Amino acid sequence: MSRPSVVILCPREFKFTDHDATIERPFLADVADLRTVWLDFDAPFPDEVLGADAIILWHGPRVDAGVIARLRRCRAVIRNGVGFDSVDTAAAARAGIAVCNVPDYGTEEVADHALALTLALYRQLFPLDAEAKRLGWKIHVGPRMRRLSTQTFGVLGLGRIGTAAALRAKAFGFRVVFFDPHVPPGAQKALGITRAASLAELLAAADTLSIHCPLNAETRGMIGERELAALRPGAFLVNTARGDIVRKAAVFAALRSGHLGGAGLDVVEDEPLRTAEEAATPNLIVTCHAAFCSPEGMVEMRGTSARLARAAVLGEPLWNRVN
Repeated sequence: MSRPSVVILCPREFKFTDHDATIERPFLADVADLRTVWLDFDAPFPDEVLGADAIILWHGPRVDAGVIARLRRCRAVIRNGVGFDSVDTAAAARAGIAVCNVPDYGTEEVADHALALTLALYRQLFPLDAEAKRLGWKIHVGPRMRRLSTQTFGVLGLGRIGTAAALRAKAFGFRVVFFDPHVPPGAQKALGITRAASLAELLAAADTLSIHCPLNAETRGMIGERELAALRPGAFLVNTARGDIVRKAAVFAALRSGHLGGAGLDVVEDEPLRTAEEAATPNLIVTCHAAFCSPEGMVEMRGTSARLARAAVLGEPLWNRVN
């Protein structure tokens, strides 16, 4: 019998992994043949992917119901990351294919990034940097700079990253309020933060709204024109989760009108930014879907995915299963 096959599927544009899969290979070399396949966006999946026993999937390629129907012997699709919206999990479940993610690899990095964007907005780092580099010394943005201990940091989604962000915000002196209907009662007592009973209550309380929920049918487009209007005038919005949770046009309109005091977005709907007009939106900080990045986090993520793939080809119990 031939050895099982594990394929690492990576978008050609980014080549997140190295050709030799130096992180993954030590976990898999003794039990499976391992290959890295680079794929253009929306390109058809080659036969070596369709015939794999396990697929390690980077951000980009979409495993929809049509692809799943053509997988001949796949036991598991492992999303190299937290989000798994690029995989049709229901279709995979019907086909007997486990879908797993790596929910904990970038917890520290993403929470740090959310607070970095928040602090940059509160302390107006980029306008002050631009002023200083013009060889000026006028603090035009002084009225926008606020004392953190007078502000409420609102967390939408209290999972691993949301919890880490909440604790960081608390350490900086913010009052922290969260909304998450899936978190059991009493979580707020353990963390020393406040629970909002509804999204509307969170929006009414928050000076900064930080998004930390997964993208799914419940959360897609959750923050739009109506929700942004419910925030206090001058509030900040931070999103390090998924772009499609927040309606991009609504955010840019609220920034241009001045209702939002600023936004720090690591992710945007239909990313990246598409026009010069979008890029020129006032009081906007945008980073390149990079909140998860660090050498340490990448090693942790790739190692976890490889261990999951090993368990899959050996028929062992899987963890982090999402379907």
